[in-house]
Amino acid sequence: MIQLNSDEMLLVRGKEGTLGIVKVGENKQFFLETDTEEIILALEPEDLLVASGFGIDQTIINGLKCVLYMIRVVGSPFIALPKKHPASKRLKIVVSAGDRIRLSCTIKPGTHPEQDILCGAGEFDGVEISGVEGGVEFKNLKIDNFETIPFEIN
Repeated sequence: MIQLNSDEMLLVRGKEGTLGIVKVGENKQFFLETDTEEIILALEPEDLLVASGFGIDQTIINGLKCVLYMIRVVGSPFIALPKKHPASKRLKIVVSAGDRIRLSCTIKPGTHPEQDILCGAGEFDGVEISGVEGGVEFKNLKIDNFETIPFEIN
């Protein structure tokens, strides 16, 4: 288990992609928008918001923090694009939420309203991330490049 508090963001850095992970915290209700409906996600404080970035530079890390902040703190909704939407191939960061999230490199970024699956770089394919009390657990993760940073915007 990797320890993670609600005021921190865990970064998992690969060679092609980066994951940003925060605890849901006190805001237990989030909205997921699709082209046909609005879905309310009821989550627990130990559940996770996971952002997957296609890149490893500081711009991607700043973007991960920004997207997670917009969802967790500002209350912006998750948006799932239709399967053939042209913007899917231009997305640099995608987000999912829940108590357990599976990463896949075989899905189109931003097109899955199911919140238990998230598109990621190839090195994260098959990884499972679970929120547990006081931290995060991983299955099938072959990368051990972790960094915990403050989850705040100055």
